[in-house]
Amino acid sequence: MVIYRARVFDTPDNPFAGGRLRSASDIALVVDDGLITSRTDFDTARTAHPEAQVVDLRDGVLIPGLVDTHVHLPQVRAIGHLGKPLLDWLDQCALPEEAKLGDPAYAEAVAGEFLTGLISAGTTSAMVFGSHFASAMDIFFSAAEKSGLRITSGLVTGDRNLPDALLTDVERSTEEGQALIDRWHGKGRLRYAVTPRFSFSAGPELLAAGGRLVEENPGIWVTSHLNENVDEVAGVAEIHPEALDYLDTYDRAGLVGRRTVLAHNVHPQDRELERMAEAGSVAAHCPTSNSALASGFFPLRRHIEAGVRVALGTDVGAGTGFNLLKEGVQSYFMQQLDPSGGVALTSAHLLYLATAAGAEALELDEVGHLSVGKRFDAVLVRPAAGQPLDVGICNAADDADAMAKIFAMGTPADIAEVWIDGIPRHP
Repeated sequence: MVIYRARVFDTPDNPFAGGRLRSASDIALVVDDGLITSRTDFDTARTAHPEAQVVDLRDGVLIPGLVDTHVHLPQVRAIGHLGKPLLDWLDQCALPEEAKLGDPAYAEAVAGEFLTGLISAGTTSAMVFGSHFASAMDIFFSAAEKSGLRITSGLVTGDRNLPDALLTDVERSTEEGQALIDRWHGKGRLRYAVTPRFSFSAGPELLAAGGRLVEENPGIWVTSHLNENVDEVAGVAEIHPEALDYLDTYDRAGLVGRRTVLAHNVHPQDRELERMAEAGSVAAHCPTSNSALASGFFPLRRHIEAGVRVALGTDVGAGTGFNLLKEGVQSYFMQQLDPSGGVALTSAHLLYLATAAGAEALELDEVGHLSVGKRFDAVLVRPAAGQPLDVGICNAADDADAMAKIFAMGTPADIAEVWIDGIPRHP
């Protein structure tokens, strides 16, 4: 049993529904075998548990483990190719890199780099867009299990508009997908997601094959891309003329439900938002990627008003890194500038989007905030003394302002400690 004495910020109540930042300058979290059993003042905790180890974290700010709802395993080495729109970026930067994961040694190296990137940035749970190679997915799932991270991922599938090495077909994708489900879904903290690359590279028959996997394996997930780029949207309409819109290409295949996470959705139609809300599907908002690829402004207000759940994703490597703090502040910037009328985001909104919203989106009910009954997935933000973020936190007007400064200036270098299920996972 451990008593963590800390300055704690979290968001157990949704700020988009009236909740606020919950903060305490000196509080005790009693953690027993990874479970938070008490949240109280230090004297009360010490009296109740005199033999417990005490860990004093008051020289930093303790927040929940960050949750990334859209990040690409094979693209670690493709981060930072700027100046291209989506389809050009894929053809010239991402897809050539992804083809290299057919080499097991390369896939193993990338898996290690990827998991290091997540933990170093304070990310403890993630929906991971996997590889087109089943062998690379076995390597990744094995490494992810050892890392302790809460990972949902799956084999990426496409049967057109991709390099030959990345193409599959209905029979192969079904066999490989089912084998991966049987080996990895529900093992430790791992879960499987059917992952068509997007409807620009997956025809109706391949999408339907994914839908059959979902039907035959209750509890698995679905993730893909939606309405990221206007040229992509037009291309999808040509490939799927029978569909009502982009979302309908997935819906017809049985891929739209409460366990569906769709990245971007920068250019949605009203009908698509209504259907996502009805199904309970999630939009993974990836603001640095939307900016880097000039995809457009994410219509957060329309999603919220339609009742669509939203969480944050880094979209490595079109996004500019694993840092969800940067994604938070970039979402703030984009909403400030959105000519259609963005949402005025506070630091509570940003923390919620990066933690509790992601946990809710991925149905990780055991994490998301630091309340009694939750598992201790946590991150200590502790910048070096005298650095601008340290100065900013020390001179903040209040806790909400301190949280805003963490989003405005925080980097992985400011992540001092990471715990998953109460176990330290040093960045």
